[in-house]
Amino acid sequence: MGAGAGSGRGQLFLRSLLFLLLAGPPSRCPAWGQLRYAVPEELEHGAFVANLGEDLGLDVSTLSARRFRIVSRAGARQHLEVNLENGILFVNERIDREEVCEAGGTCLLHLQLLVESPLELYRVEVEVLDINDHAPTFPWQEYVLEVAESAVLGARFPLESAQDPDVGTNSVHTYRLSPNAFFSLEVQTRSDASKFAELVLERALDREQQRVHRVLLTALDGGVPERSGTAHILVTVLDANDNVPAFDQPSYGVSLPEDAPAGTLVIQLNATDLDEGPNGEIEYSFSGHAPPRVRELFHVEPRSGQVLLKGRLDYERASLHELYVQAKDRGPSAVAVHCRVLVHLLDVNDNAPEVTLTSVSTPVLEDAPPGTVIAVISVLDRDSGDNGRVSCEVSPNVPFELRSSFRNYYTLVTTQALDREAVPEYNVSITARDMGSPALLTRSTLTIPVSDVNDNAPRFLQPSYSVYVMENNAPGASICSVSALDPDCQQNAYLSYSIADGHIHGMPVGTYVSINSDSGHMYALRSLDYEQIRSFQIQVQAQDAGFPPLSANVTVHIFVLDQNDNAPVIVSPMPRNGSVATELVPRSARPGYLVGTVSAVDADAGLNSRLSYQLLQATDFTLFSVAPDTGELRTLRSFLEQDASRQQLVVQVRDGGQPALSATVSLLLSVVETMPQTLSDFSEFSLPPEVSSSSPLTLYLLVSLGSISFTFLLAILILTAIRCRGERCSRQGDSCSPPRCHCCPGSRPSSDGLKTSNLTAQPPAGTTAATCLDVPAGGPPGYCYKVCLGPESAQSDFMFLKPCSPPRNNEKDPGKRPRPDQHLQVSKEAKQPNTDWLPPGTQRPALKRYQ
Repeated sequence: MGAGAGSGRGQLFLRSLLFLLLAGPPSRCPAWGQLRYAVPEELEHGAFVANLGEDLGLDVSTLSARRFRIVSRAGARQHLEVNLENGILFVNERIDREEVCEAGGTCLLHLQLLVESPLELYRVEVEVLDINDHAPTFPWQEYVLEVAESAVLGARFPLESAQDPDVGTNSVHTYRLSPNAFFSLEVQTRSDASKFAELVLERALDREQQRVHRVLLTALDGGVPERSGTAHILVTVLDANDNVPAFDQPSYGVSLPEDAPAGTLVIQLNATDLDEGPNGEIEYSFSGHAPPRVRELFHVEPRSGQVLLKGRLDYERASLHELYVQAKDRGPSAVAVHCRVLVHLLDVNDNAPEVTLTSVSTPVLEDAPPGTVIAVISVLDRDSGDNGRVSCEVSPNVPFELRSSFRNYYTLVTTQALDREAVPEYNVSITARDMGSPALLTRSTLTIPVSDVNDNAPRFLQPSYSVYVMENNAPGASICSVSALDPDCQQNAYLSYSIADGHIHGMPVGTYVSINSDSGHMYALRSLDYEQIRSFQIQVQAQDAGFPPLSANVTVHIFVLDQNDNAPVIVSPMPRNGSVATELVPRSARPGYLVGTVSAVDADAGLNSRLSYQLLQATDFTLFSVAPDTGELRTLRSFLEQDASRQQLVVQVRDGGQPALSATVSLLLSVVETMPQTLSDFSEFSLPPEVSSSSPLTLYLLVSLGSISFTFLLAILILTAIRCRGERCSRQGDSCSPPRCHCCPGSRPSSDGLKTSNLTAQPPAGTTAATCLDVPAGGPPGYCYKVCLGPESAQSDFMFLKPCSPPRNNEKDPGKRPRPDQHLQVSKEAKQPNTDWLPPGTQRPALKRYQ
């Protein structure tokens, strides 16, 4: 058994090799690299068919990367496969030609080969060659043939045909009859080249001598090796029935549409018999050699001779059916006569086109250039003629079109640039329509998602942001949130926020604020102080995670809101050596007499720095009053003898904030009969020691006052020059010298007897002496102002202007002048006064003038 099987496989291999040698080299077609090969059936798995890599000129090393493959319809068996390592086409599973191709003729396997990057399509036809693997067989092993003894010589009796699934030379080639004295065999050929045998009577029969004749019928095919099948024919000799039925004509032809329903009359046959009685009654039936397929599709009425349609016709399977019908009377020794009926089928448009997506490359990038191949589409219509001609189109208003590569194959390509943000997905309807009447169509929808490309930069919701933050905020508190949008998707739309590098008042911006890179929430890293910084701006950047990344910037303006966190600071009068400020008041003072002015400053702004004054405590509330806006302390009435000579007052200064902050100053007023020539505490004052001269505000005040003084000096000089020139012109040549300004010692006494202030500047410890300039004032004669600045502008103290005048007549002791060590100092710890609400110049402290 094993040796026989091995011998059979060896013969099969030799036959396969012979077929391949006879098939010759593959043939090429110019359309898309079409190849044709031949392969025998029944080859084992892995049998070599062709070297596609070499025949197609492809680089074998790139076949796997380019996804080289055979594309077949869903559900179809994959008889052949490609080895991606060497490009060899081999047998994937055993091919049975009789199973693959039911009809005779050439059996072709149509393969579509697809390779990507770039996309290329090849068409390969593999012809399955038949091998002689089937022996002819008869439907019955023993066949009974009844022949009347009166049969004439040369009478023909069709015999049952043998069936062989093989085709060509491997099918039934001839018949052979065992030797006998009465019959010979004649082989006939049908229109489809198939063979059938007829038994020919060569010698008259005599039933009385021999009632039964036995012969052996052998059917032989033309294969190598030759195969055969046998059937025993039992010829029974019947008594004579002198007349046999006769058809009107030996052959009939009829046309029938393929969609004819079951029960349709195909043809009405008619045969006549000259005999009477049972010998003249005719019965119709299929001949013994009618193919099984014919018996499935058609039916013959035995009595009427009508041929009716029994099954469903299919033009695409077979367009012609050949029927052999026999007529035989019912008499003894009836002889059957035969006729042929050719049924031609008419094609009907009963098959809608089939649309197959051979290869789909999705998703497609939105920046794909026009002409990019999205899919390869094949259409098939099983009808013939116009019914099988198909046109294909896509739905309108989509950026895609179909391009025909070759017959019944199309490529779907882009026609314009795509935009995922506008249309993220396309549903493309592909319509295949045949040319039949009525036309049949098939629609297939292809969903094409569009892949995102980072082509959109982030966009902030606002062109700029304005943020208002109350000063003294808690460090780490959220102050605002910025937000941006990116119409891209996935990582191209993931945004991260950051603050651009920069400086705020010389400090990196990162020391003031921070931002959450994911949410855009901004946080203050330090407590802001309105008195130090009122506003600043930063640049916030939003950047996506695409490649390359895109970004956008927005400006965030941060405004610090003032909070009433600074109490008023009393700047005049200031107590001496920690004692209560004192002032002398003449007893002869009349109502409304200006005792002095209480001055204060507040570092806050707006209403928080608006100051109001009130008399909080007094020895006698009926004697003095304080102006609520200016802080001027005046008498309400004249002094009486019973009034105390020492009046103690407490003045409160309150700002306009909520809640309001306040400061108080205590005053000790001494009522005297005559006023000495000493300065009061209202005339010379200094800022509290906690106010530092190193504050930036002090520097700003120094620069401002210095600029004003310089401008004032320049104006005086210009006016003096103009005046002198006018006098010289009026005197017609007389010289005119500018008026002299006697400053400090040696100056002229004031004509109005005003007492000038004596404010001096004392340089801070450890610094060189300040440079002082005496500048003549443009006001009343006898006034001179001194501006003193230290050598280091950042650390120098501002010295109030000091008017110079000669000693008054009632000054008996020049040593009682104010000491030069009484000066103003700016604390380095306290915040500088806000100039928004400084008292006007008329309220500034000055020495009292006495009549």
